Amino acid sequence: MIAAVATLATAALATPAAGLLAHRALRRARAADSLRIDSPRGIDERGFVRIGGIDQWISVRGEDRSNPVVVEVHGGPGAPNSVYTARTRAWERHFTLVRWDMRGAGKTFGRGGPDGQGEATFERLHEDALEVTRYAQRLLGADRVVLLANSYGSAFGLRLARAHPELYSAYVGTDQNVHTGGRDTSAYDGLLERLRAAGKRRQLARVREIGPDPYAWTPRQRATYAKLSAQSDPLTLETLKKVVLGSMWLSPLHSLRDLRDFFKGQSFSERITAGTAGFDDRADGTRFEMPFFVFQGEHDVLTPPAAARAYFDEVEAPFKHFALIEDCGHFASFRRPDRFLDLLLTHVRPLLTAAPGTGHTP
Repeated sequence: MIAAVATLATAALATPAAGLLAHRALRRARAADSLRIDSPRGIDERGFVRIGGIDQWISVRGEDRSNPVVVEVHGGPGAPNSVYTARTRAWERHFTLVRWDMRGAGKTFGRGGPDGQGEATFERLHEDALEVTRYAQRLLGADRVVLLANSYGSAFGLRLARAHPELYSAYVGTDQNVHTGGRDTSAYDGLLERLRAAGKRRQLARVREIGPDPYAWTPRQRATYAKLSAQSDPLTLETLKKVVLGSMWLSPLHSLRDLRDFFKGQSFSERITAGTAGFDDRADGTRFEMPFFVFQGEHDVLTPPAAARAYFDEVEAPFKHFALIEDCGHFASFRRPDRFLDLLLTHVRPLLTAAPGTGHTP
């Protein structure tokens, strides 16, 4: 979905002006200061870990190792959440965040290049996610962890949570993606309407050519559809530019080379979507043996809240809660990180015990 502005961003990174670089250096230095963790029980470990036979980038940050552990599964595919570290700094006061650049994404892609990613399939990344979860458990002494999945990552998240209640104390989905086996065309219909209203005839023709059936889409058509969806909605496009690209440009954890690798990795990762084309989340099951949460942007046109709510209403879980994040579309947790943290603290954390690092439900 970030492909909506990837071409423009890549061109800008190729020949940045000296003044722009100086401004970036100043802002990155300030951000780096704000990210420093000095608390005696804090943790800030970043580096490559051998996962699934290749080196993969994992960041573990938090101000108190006794806080509940949150393992993130990022979206895209190929769009790591590590670029948002400065925006989500407050989360680390209440949780230990484990962020992972998936196989084919970000720093992991940069480490091995396209030939060093091994088997880049949905199934392989699913197994990687289990390895990352177990790595986090060992490192932090946690019996179970909170699973936080956003956007395309929620396709992994639902399957991980449903199959492994022994690993996860709660599931939190945001920008929740619901695969319906092609039955729900509301997002597709909404895109057609926005393009008609804007008089975008050429783009309208392309979307009609792609068709409403995700079973029939190639990975390239899937990427084109996501790009046109984002570009057709002013709120999504503004968020891409200000929140997503702004976070990337000012991230003290990412060099210009890292940013180039980000976009290259996202293009590489398009192939992974072939593994989810035929998914049907309702048919796969709606029972979860853990608390289940969905926090969705109220104006999300990419993963519409009505579709997420319809699935949520069918979920059976020991406890569940659905909330809309106001004035947000896609990337809601990063556009309004304060509001998202409030939801985590109000609804999720009370269900986790205070036992050091366990993340247990009562």
